[in-house]
Amino acid sequence: MKVIVLGAGIVGTASAWFLRKAGHDVTVLERQPGAAQETSFANGCQISVSHAEPWANPAAPMKVLKWLGKEDAPLLYRFRPEWLQWKWGMHFLRECTPGRTADNIRQIVAIAEYSRQTLQSVRAETGVDYDCLTKGILHFYTDQKEFDESLPAAKLMRELGCPRDSIDADAVVRIEPALAHLRKRIVGGDFTATDESGDVYKFTSGLADRAQAAGVAFQFNSTVTRLLTAGTGAAARITGVEIINAHGRHEVLHADAFVLAMGSFSVPLVKPLGIDLMIYPGKGYSATYPVIDGARAPTVSLTDDGHKLVVSRLGDRLRVAGTCELNGYSRELNTTRCEAITRRAQALFPDACDYSNPVYWTGLRPLTPSNVPYIGKSRIANLFLNTGHGTLGWTMGCGSGRAIADIVSGRLPEVDFAFTGMPRHRNQVRLNALPA
Repeated sequence: MKVIVLGAGIVGTASAWFLRKAGHDVTVLERQPGAAQETSFANGCQISVSHAEPWANPAAPMKVLKWLGKEDAPLLYRFRPEWLQWKWGMHFLRECTPGRTADNIRQIVAIAEYSRQTLQSVRAETGVDYDCLTKGILHFYTDQKEFDESLPAAKLMRELGCPRDSIDADAVVRIEPALAHLRKRIVGGDFTATDESGDVYKFTSGLADRAQAAGVAFQFNSTVTRLLTAGTGAAARITGVEIINAHGRHEVLHADAFVLAMGSFSVPLVKPLGIDLMIYPGKGYSATYPVIDGARAPTVSLTDDGHKLVVSRLGDRLRVAGTCELNGYSRELNTTRCEAITRRAQALFPDACDYSNPVYWTGLRPLTPSNVPYIGKSRIANLFLNTGHGTLGWTMGCGSGRAIADIVSGRLPEVDFAFTGMPRHRNQVRLNALPA
């Protein structure tokens, strides 16, 4: 059947790849001139199953209060006169209970591990080069309380099959000698040897090229303006998508099924259809520096929990990314936050990089209050959701793309995950496939 995918970030591109492998006629619509030009362009580059603990956890409310009004805080909540932000905030607080946090971790670990294995298969099949490193991810802590609070989550992840091992400060430095000069400040860490890192932009671009060679049609410079519907209630269907094409003209494209993978911009598109997605844009920052002394730069991807930053080596570049600003859809760079990233990077690796001319970037992460994405069926029969991946779009991208291709094809995905609009246990139901 004919399927239109809305969005060409990592999630949309992976969805298109697997839909094509399933035998469908696939078109991808993207407003940018190429794949991975927005949120998938310059993120922290970690494939991090171990980073499954959501922002919403029992310790979060007090941290948010402590950070209010601080321009360089890891999480900056700017109160705005908009209902979605306030409603999202209330749902976020509800997800901070121990029980909900534990359940959300289970969901995130399940889809993230499935996705990591899927990425490895895609990498072997396609040969896409994206500065991949398979040296694991090392979290380090400089605050004893933060480290102590991390231990229950690490234990839960081990029970769920993610080998996130809690380690002492000496082990942290043995794994990443570039941190040796900070040994007296480090109180502990955890290391997940199976995690990876790599340039999400290079991967997504390469996968888009291979998908195009396999028959996927990419229409870039095409802005989606609305979804057209017919029928009501259970009979409602999407009949077409209206776009402004690369020539500046309005055009309507038709298909049998539609996959929504537009990140934060999914929300306004489907709201007129009566679909209220609890997604709010979280502006994340990154800085990229040229490495001038490879021996002093890290080779293991790192997470600096105290500053909510991740560090990834991308060949002769160092990417430092993180923090979150809840401030609507603006992508304007906040100079204070940018400079805070560079100060921290210099403190961590003072002689490793040229910090004089950093390349700063910001993107809008599509955050759900729970950090669990929407993957599955919507209330409209032929509209499917693959959005809301928050800070883990790169980690979950290949797995959620593979899963949505199964769902569109009428199959139940292999992973036990709370897919939207579907039962949890795959042995209880068989999906109704759409017309071929």
